[in-house]
Amino acid sequence: MTAPSIQPNFTKYQPFVKWVGGKRGLLSQIIPLIPKEFNNYFEPFVGGGALFFELYSLGLLKDKKVYLFDINSELINAYNIVKNSPSELIKNLKEFKEKHSKEFYYEIRAWDRDESFLQRSEIERASRFIYLNKTCFNGLYRVNSKGYHNVPIGSYKNPNICDELVIYNASEALQNAIILNSSYKDVILHVKENDFVYFDPPYYPLTPTSSFTSYSEFSFLEKEQVELFEIFKELDKKNCHVFQSNSDTEFIDELYHYYKRHKIILANRNINSNTNKRGKIQELLIRSYKDE
Repeated sequence: MTAPSIQPNFTKYQPFVKWVGGKRGLLSQIIPLIPKEFNNYFEPFVGGGALFFELYSLGLLKDKKVYLFDINSELINAYNIVKNSPSELIKNLKEFKEKHSKEFYYEIRAWDRDESFLQRSEIERASRFIYLNKTCFNGLYRVNSKGYHNVPIGSYKNPNICDELVIYNASEALQNAIILNSSYKDVILHVKENDFVYFDPPYYPLTPTSSFTSYSEFSFLEKEQVELFEIFKELDKKNCHVFQSNSDTEFIDELYHYYKRHKIILANRNINSNTNKRGKIQELLIRSYKDE
């Protein structure tokens, strides 16, 4: 008689939104490179938070303070609602799912054109954010110069608008996280020696026409990349463990030439509307610390 299989008691925590440039497909390559020991954890460009949720799943954030930053106020509002009000959020998302149509999508997308948008409840805004994320083209978050969401509807037959288990698990993982609608630069105000900081900024474009950096109304090009480099150096001087993902370009490679621990990896990129131009590209992982 065959013995019954025993399933490990392991809950998988994962992002509750899709995010262009998210690291879920690279976690198996990133995890072996993180520091073996560190104090607090900081993710200043949190986006979908793939690395945070993976570290939490692995128990590597137990008894540590966690700081999650992003300049995108709608994203951070969604994080706070997932953390504090998951049941109310799920109720709203179910209603959105029932009403989903092309007409409803553009009606909801247009909310931010109205001057009363910020007077809407935080639950409403979080529901809108997640609904648009799950139903727009490729989960792309993009706004124009006025800060208006301008991504067209995606061609999904049955979008997963309300994943209750993912939301409840994410809420559990976020309970001890400090969630800040703030610039990545503010990480300097909080870090101490031996803290671990993971930067996943909007990538420096591979070509002049390939930039998808406008996930807020603020660009993140050469000037901003240099400013990030200065913060990277300052954190290194504070004896923090600093880790960054970026595009494998001559500009980024030269900027971080002092940091020899470059790890070239391959990642799928599928945001190009032309499927023939999607595929694997080289990326850089940059570390301030040595192998342990």
